Amino acid sequence: MKRENIIVLDFGGQYKQLIARRVRECHVYCEIHPYSMPVEELKKKEPKGIILTGGPNSVYGEEAVLCDQEIFHLGVPVLGICYGSQLMAQLLGGEVKTAPVSEYGKTEMQLGGSALFREIPEKSTVWMSHTDYIAKVPDGFQITGHTNHCPVAAMENAQAGLYAVQFHPEVLHTVYGKQMLQHFVMDICSCKGDWRMDDFVATSIEEIR
Repeated sequence: MKRENIIVLDFGGQYKQLIARRVRECHVYCEIHPYSMPVEELKKKEPKGIILTGGPNSVYGEEAVLCDQEIFHLGVPVLGICYGSQLMAQLLGGEVKTAPVSEYGKTEMQLGGSALFREIPEKSTVWMSHTDYIAKVPDGFQITGHTNHCPVAAMENAQAGLYAVQFHPEVLHTVYGKQMLQHFVMDICSCKGDWRMDDFVATSIEEIR
């Protein structure tokens, strides 16, 4: 039986291992790969979902690191986090600009209706770390969260399975972050959560032998 998996594409963010850990805490296997992973290789993995990490660059700058736009058209749910959210917006026809006011630290966010935020209070504390912001969402997307200084703290095109958050749900400072990631993995990606680290270790040892 093929193992369910979530792929994390790394754009240089400091929290990639923590994102993978949160996925594994849902009892779902997770692998981290560089943002440049060819789409054909990604398809062979048959992921149930894809997560795009944060990163230090600007999506509109000369040093921008970009993934293949086809990732958003595989029919697989995608969650963009921080830089990953801005990249999703930029590649799909939205607009990203330098923020008039940078956000760093705990911030109160107003949530809208979304499968990501099911059973989470409408006002929730999240962890922000960004100097750019999504100024215009792509066609087909709706804004599902905002703060006083960030008009697009979360957006989604649920029909296409595309979700994006400007904040970091993987860190403990985002009060309901674990639940948000669990909603993505279990509800949106429809993972069963039947993977166990002990089984993985035992199988890996057997393969080495």
